[in-house]
Amino acid sequence: MNPRSPSSCCPRLRAGARRLAGSPPDVLAALFAPRLSLDVPYPVRFRERLFTPLRTFWLFLAQVLSPGGSCAEAVQRALAWFAATDGPDASPNTSAYCQARCRLNGAWLTAISQRATEHVERQTPESWLWHGHPVKVPDGSSVSMPDTPENQARWPQPKGQRPGCGFPIARIAGVFSLATGSLLALANGSLHSHERLLFRRLIDSVLRPGDIALADRGFCSFADFYQLLRRNVNSVMRRHARLKHDVGLRRVGRLGRGDLLMDWHRCAVPSDGYTHAEWNALPETLRVREITVPVTIPGFRTRMIVLLTTLLDPAEYPARDFADLYRRRWEVETDLRHIKTTLRMEVLRGKSPEMIEKELTAYQIAYNLIRGLMIEAAGSRDLGLASISFKATAAAVRHWAPLLSRADDEDLLCLHERFLASIARHPVPQRPNRNEPRALKRRPKNYPRLNQPRHCYREILHRNRYTKAMKAGPLTEPQ
Repeated sequence: MNPRSPSSCCPRLRAGARRLAGSPPDVLAALFAPRLSLDVPYPVRFRERLFTPLRTFWLFLAQVLSPGGSCAEAVQRALAWFAATDGPDASPNTSAYCQARCRLNGAWLTAISQRATEHVERQTPESWLWHGHPVKVPDGSSVSMPDTPENQARWPQPKGQRPGCGFPIARIAGVFSLATGSLLALANGSLHSHERLLFRRLIDSVLRPGDIALADRGFCSFADFYQLLRRNVNSVMRRHARLKHDVGLRRVGRLGRGDLLMDWHRCAVPSDGYTHAEWNALPETLRVREITVPVTIPGFRTRMIVLLTTLLDPAEYPARDFADLYRRRWEVETDLRHIKTTLRMEVLRGKSPEMIEKELTAYQIAYNLIRGLMIEAAGSRDLGLASISFKATAAAVRHWAPLLSRADDEDLLCLHERFLASIARHPVPQRPNRNEPRALKRRPKNYPRLNQPRHCYREILHRNRYTKAMKAGPLTEPQ
């Protein structure tokens, strides 16, 4: 079964854009308005301004998808739209737009994000599931943001950095769909928050009965296995390094070669986030399955992977299938790279915690919209989703959206099909086991490091003295 053909939604692209977008100052509406269900009512009354909530949303989305991503560029997009549609002659100052972004309702943005995610998940064909089960993959990362007192209070910089020399860092944890690569939910916290604790915030909102949670050993804990199983969600995770036989695991049977049935005993020390009373209320043992997977691929550092799972039936779930499943877990690392590096979410721009939260939601919407287009392009050429380039799809959106916004109703269907064909025409080559070292060939400029607060720093005027000064100590000059 192939993904749903995009032709069914093409005839309503123009009508949906006009009805839902409300004269947005951006060309993305013709492409994305029918996929976003912008009929979500705005929760509060607002004054009619130049930058209405709906116009601000489209500019915000265009800003996220733009390579530059600045507010000045977003305002210039609005001015160009107003000039082309005989709109008002607005000021190029970014103040009004920035204030409009701050006024955007966070709950409204979240509701739009949920609609966009549901639209992508509805496109998932049955053949993309694992043994008929949706697989959800949690993983964590971090993002940086401007150095403001508000951001520092919410997400403090690392302790090893001097005050005034670092940036606030937020730890994020997301849950991705293994089938579509879509970002289902996102939580954030300070660097002191373990990604496993952030994942617990998302369990009730993301995981459904019948799902499978696939994660690395950082998420492997007795409490999380039990809490997931209570919700009829099975787990497949790499065994934690501290979990050993005859310490936490006791063998009770053998299901095959490298396939054991184990009793996982609850330890005496509560896990993070649990009080002693809550910890003692958990069952004393949990029946799990331990699968040992040898790694014989040349160049791989790991030689053996030990998995724990609550899927206990060896006939329905053979041990060999878990090796392929866990190897696919690495795809979430690529998904994180797409949203952080390709969309440039690695460094956020918001100067307050409220704007950081809205910016993260906007990135989630943009990422899932591109994922939806990738699924449609894969269906148009009967390709696998892994063959479609995320970066090429994002570039196609930027260059094809103006053409689609100017097309009439008769040409829109043909242009949309050619748009999807252009995305799928050059598939990503499949190169398994390829090793690309993370190293930079181009040397950076020999500018000094800001190792003092900026108001105390004095730059050395002669650049050929940088190297000696860096070896000697702080790069300062006497007053």
